[in-house]
Amino acid sequence: MRAVDIIMKKRMGEELTKEEIHFLITGYVDGSIAEYQVSAWLMAVFFKGMTFTETGYLTREMIESGEVLDLEGIPGPLVDKHSTGGVGDKVSIILAPLAAACGLRVPMMSGRALGHTGGTLDKLDTIPGFTTEIDIKQFRKNLMGSGLAMTGQSKDVVPADKKMYALRDVTATVESVPLITASILSKKFAEGAESLIFDVKCGSGAFMKNMKEAETLATSLVETGKSLGRKVVAVITTMDEPLGHMVGNFLEIEESIDCLKGKGPKDLMDVTYRLTAWMLVAGGICSDIDSALAMCREKIENGEAYDRFIANVKEQGGDSEALLKGYGTFRSRYSVELKAAQDGVVQEINAFETGMTGVLIGVGRNKTTDDVLPYVGIELKKKCGDAVKAGDTLCVIYTEDESKNDIALAKMKDAYRIGTETFTVKEMIRKEITAI
Repeated sequence: MRAVDIIMKKRMGEELTKEEIHFLITGYVDGSIAEYQVSAWLMAVFFKGMTFTETGYLTREMIESGEVLDLEGIPGPLVDKHSTGGVGDKVSIILAPLAAACGLRVPMMSGRALGHTGGTLDKLDTIPGFTTEIDIKQFRKNLMGSGLAMTGQSKDVVPADKKMYALRDVTATVESVPLITASILSKKFAEGAESLIFDVKCGSGAFMKNMKEAETLATSLVETGKSLGRKVVAVITTMDEPLGHMVGNFLEIEESIDCLKGKGPKDLMDVTYRLTAWMLVAGGICSDIDSALAMCREKIENGEAYDRFIANVKEQGGDSEALLKGYGTFRSRYSVELKAAQDGVVQEINAFETGMTGVLIGVGRNKTTDDVLPYVGIELKKKCGDAVKAGDTLCVIYTEDESKNDIALAKMKDAYRIGTETFTVKEMIRKEITAI
């Protein structure tokens, strides 16, 4: 078997066998197949695609390229959720303790901010003392305790994905749906999840800008997961304006606490409840979505979800008293307010522009080596559909560098659009694709 023959076969649009994909991926990881040949294969996949069966083979090879977390002996159900990335998306921080309160074990490996989207790990890092760098012993202990564990990806998990993603980044093949699918699924299944729920964001603040793109990715994730014998649900959700009212790192921890105490904004809670409910159905805790939604609301109302969050903070070294003391007070040194220039109704808050404003002031990263700042961010005082008067505060921008205030203010002015027409609120849940 030769790499060049595999490249040629895929270039012709033919379906690769399990053995051919095994040969290519193992050879790439051990160095016996040259990087330029893998680059050529990636480009062939970009243009010719892969079947769900092929994508399943690729996913399996990537999982088996490194360590798989040993969660043997942990009583299930083990269910996780993954988001394709958005602005103000703090759902994981609320969802994990909520799902645990409902009886699931949630082994969650999360990422850091990149581009206009925020990172769960960066948000958790703002909790005093909290560490996301936990070993497998602590990971297992957390799952047996609070029922959730929040960590970053180990260097020994899915090394094939690390190598391949770096190569995709410099060969213009990042957007390939089969390659995105294998990358996501391999990491999630390597962490020990038995079932997966995907939040596929769609809109201006998402990587998938329209429903066609979102449905293509959602279908690929579900059908590939199905080919691997896993229960998978993809929920396509709206990401045209930032989710909730807070965009930032500690700011989003604060809003997560509000949600866990039953005081969260409707758009954020609609998404959180729906995704968590599907986790309960996939895990067999509930037989249908309506009973699952009812259980989720009950666990928020009776405080059990919040208690799980605090328990996990303590398990991962966090100081819960310092966290609560800092609520509402941990802010960057400067702030500036954007005022409405006219009467009307907020018609748009462009999520992408809001996310890029966050990057400018230090909420996120343009590249992995960039620093993020804990207390900067944007507080949205007015959301889409809200009536405003000239002079009303639309948002507050918190910065550590006063010289960036005017630039940030101008960018948020461009993000907001106020008009006189009636605003129709978009449904947060657009479509659901299931394999359970």
